[in-house]
Amino acid sequence: MSRRLAALAALVLAGAPLAALAQAPAAKPPAANAKPGTKPPAPAAAAAPSTPAAQTPAYSANHLALAREVMLNSGIARSFDSIIPAFSERIRQGAVTRPELTKDLDTVLASLEPEMEMQKQTMIDTAARIYASRLSEAELNEIATFFRSPAGKRYVETQPQVLDEMVQAMQNWTQDVSEYIMVRVRAEMAKKGHQLQ
Repeated sequence: MSRRLAALAALVLAGAPLAALAQAPAAKPPAANAKPGTKPPAPAAAAAPSTPAAQTPAYSANHLALAREVMLNSGIARSFDSIIPAFSERIRQGAVTRPELTKDLDTVLASLEPEMEMQKQTMIDTAARIYASRLSEAELNEIATFFRSPAGKRYVETQPQVLDEMVQAMQNWTQDVSEYIMVRVRAEMAKKGHQLQ
C-alpha cells in the first residue's frame, strides 16, 4: 500500500508549488474592503465544465448513499487519506529553510485540519457520484451487501498487501516477459537469416 499511496501522492504533489510558501515574503495585507478579524474567502475551486441541467444525471438519495457506502467500504477512500497529510508534509519540508516558521506553521496546519477534512469529504462525494454514474442502485446494493459480509471485509482488509505483492510481481513479470519475447524474436529472425543484437 505504501508504494501505491506514495505514487498517488507524488502525482498530486508534482504540480503543487507548495514549497514556495516557505520562501514567500509575508502575506499581503487584507483588501481594503475586508473587515478586520474576518477570514479571507476560501479559494475558488477550479470551474467544472458547464453542463446543461437537463444533462446532469439525478440520483436518488438511496442510490448515492449506496454508492458512498460501496466507495468507503471498498477501501478506495484510504487513497484520499494520505493526500492531505502529504500536502502538509510538503509545506513543512519547504519551510526547512525558515526554521522560525516551524511553530506557527504547525499551529496553522493543525487549525486547518477541519477544513482539509471537508475537502476530503468533497472528493468522497465526487467519487460516490462516479460510482453512481457507472452502477445501478440494484448493482450497488449487491456490492454493498458483499462488502458488509465477512468475506467482503476480509477482501478489503487484504487489498493493500495483495496490491503491493501484485506490483512487485508485475515488475518481475514485465522484466521476464520482455527478455523472453526478445529471445524468441531473435530465434525466429535467425531462422529467416537475420541476426538481431
